[in-house]
Amino acid sequence: MFDEADLLPVSGLAQLLFCERRWALIQLERLWEENVFTAEGRVMHEKVHEGGAGLREGVRIARGLRLRSLRLGLIGQADVVEFPPPPEPPFPVEYKRGKPKPDESDEAQLCAQALCLEEMLGVEVRRGALFYGLPRRRTTVEFSQELRLVVEQAAARMHELARSGVTPAGQYEKKCHGCSLLELCLPRAVRRERSAAEWLEKARLAAVSGEEW
Repeated sequence: MFDEADLLPVSGLAQLLFCERRWALIQLERLWEENVFTAEGRVMHEKVHEGGAGLREGVRIARGLRLRSLRLGLIGQADVVEFPPPPEPPFPVEYKRGKPKPDESDEAQLCAQALCLEEMLGVEVRRGALFYGLPRRRTTVEFSQELRLVVEQAAARMHELARSGVTPAGQYEKKCHGCSLLELCLPRAVRRERSAAEWLEKARLAAVSGEEW
């Protein structure tokens, strides 16, 4: 069981599964750069959370619900959680801009929300949904044992990296082109022993002094 002070953001799971270095730049080095994709995603989440609670066809709808799991060491906020009449379990819904991804990062983030709900409410949450902005429809996600294991392993890896305080080395891949942190990450330039923050600071000092480095 984790202490409250050691909890890490649920949203970081998707970042970690996309790229461990991206997760570390955000979480450990506190670096951030927004692009059109992250801006669109931020605006979408803000609009969803502003909707407030409601009731539709007997289903209670909670928006921006706070979540946590002391077992996994996670804390966060669900976009939407639908509470059907008993005995049906809660049904989390995560909103994403764009379209479904080829990996399981979005599914893992949603499943992590379900595991938080299970721990908080003492119920089994069997499925949820991802709502993507481009197709504008829900994709149902079953919280299988395999997906739950992905979440548990990713959560453990986040805490391992957090304890080490070491940002993983950059590795250039095709997916780097769509990353908002590309110019901060510099996957083709940063050596394994040097963090992005250190590289940027050395570059700044060199520019001020006019020296080569």
